[in-house]
Amino acid sequence: MPESVLVLIVAVVAAGVGAVLGYAARRLLAASRVKHAESYAERIITEARAKQKEIVLEGKDSVLQQQRASEDEARGKRADLQRQERLLLDRSESLDRKLEALERREAATEERLTELEAERGEIADLRRQQLAALERVSGLSVVEARESMIQQVVDEAEAEAQHRVREIERRAVEEGDEKARRVLTTIMQRIAADHTSEATVTVVPLPSEEMKGRIIGREGRNIRALEQATGVDLIIDDTPEAVVLSGFDPVRREVARMALTKLISDGRIHPGRIEETVAKCRAEIEIVMRQAGEQAAYDAGVPGLHPELIKLLGRLKYRTSYGQNVLNHSIETAHLSSMLAAEIGANVNEAKKGGLLHDIGKAVDHEVEGPHALIGGDIAQRYGVSGVVCNAIAAHHQEVEQGSIEAVVVQIADAISASRPGARGESLDNYVKRLDDLQQIAESFPGVERSFAIQAGREIRILVRPEEIDDIASNRLARDVVKKIEEQLQYPGQIKVTVIRETRAVDYAR
Repeated sequence: MPESVLVLIVAVVAAGVGAVLGYAARRLLAASRVKHAESYAERIITEARAKQKEIVLEGKDSVLQQQRASEDEARGKRADLQRQERLLLDRSESLDRKLEALERREAATEERLTELEAERGEIADLRRQQLAALERVSGLSVVEARESMIQQVVDEAEAEAQHRVREIERRAVEEGDEKARRVLTTIMQRIAADHTSEATVTVVPLPSEEMKGRIIGREGRNIRALEQATGVDLIIDDTPEAVVLSGFDPVRREVARMALTKLISDGRIHPGRIEETVAKCRAEIEIVMRQAGEQAAYDAGVPGLHPELIKLLGRLKYRTSYGQNVLNHSIETAHLSSMLAAEIGANVNEAKKGGLLHDIGKAVDHEVEGPHALIGGDIAQRYGVSGVVCNAIAAHHQEVEQGSIEAVVVQIADAISASRPGARGESLDNYVKRLDDLQQIAESFPGVERSFAIQAGREIRILVRPEEIDDIASNRLARDVVKKIEEQLQYPGQIKVTVIRETRAVDYAR
């Protein structure tokens, strides 16, 4: 055989043997792995069974422990329930005992109520018998006795109230007088002003009697031109070397006085010259009034006023009230208002401004209808003055309600300035009429016998009939008279009302 074939056969045989040997080796290896795996599995199963036994044992122990704890808790709850049950039983027994006591007490109360009803009936019978006996003795019925008793109680209450009122008034007067004296003394130490009483007409002196004819002119043309240009009446009478200017408007009267004085000095008096001179004097008066208003605002310490208010304030330079110059009165009222406000802690600036402007309505009251206080309040509001000051102006104569303490201060300062001695003058007719009005008011009340107005109308003394007016009624009469005087009369300052009750006993020895 060739050698290559032998090699091929040997190779094939070797390959077959190798394959057989490899297969045998793999089977042996697989068998050993299976045995190893089986032994490992048996070991795991054995360990798992051992752990399972341990877990079962632990679970049984835990269950036993929980059972013991539950039994202990149940025993504690049973003990608590037993204690609560004993407490409830004790309370129930206590409540039963209390209920029995209450029932016994209720029964006793009902018996007592029955006894009280019987006693009340007896008392009612006794009261009826007593009332009947009292009616027989007194001669009055129950209704009449009740009315008498009520009237007696009312009289006693009124008497007690009157005594209390007198005591309160006495204390108020004492305390008020003391405080007022302190405040007014302080103010009077800080201010002093002089006023000159001015007449309602103006007298212009003449250099000679011949000047009267020149003022009248041919057929009266000069005097007519002067009256038409100024709006003032010229009174040329028998008064030697004097001409009287009479006019409602003090500014016009001052213009006429200045114009007539210049015409007399110049000597040229005719209608054309009169109109020219009056126009120049009117312009000069406007300047004088503006300067007077500015000076008044400066003297009062009230800066920043509207120019129109300054102009109106200056018009008061030629206005008088009961002979008192209104501009000087306004300045004095401003000073008094500021001092009073400082003493009581009010707003000094607003009180001062209200005092200066409180009579501003008098500058135009002959042109606008209504009270000067309301006119002044409207004017101040129109020119941007604060509401507090406007209210103080409008309320200083109580035409409107006072809305602030500054309004009250302005009213008091106005009264002080107007009523102080020498501040104002008064005509004889007005003076006599005021005295007559005071006496008529006093004698209009029942029980008044006579009345006397004394102290220049500052006091009214009233004599009453003692059999009609007692002491308590005397005090009431004084207050009623004061109230009626305040409502019906206008007067400077204050009026004192004195009620006099005099009892006399007269007998004769024979």
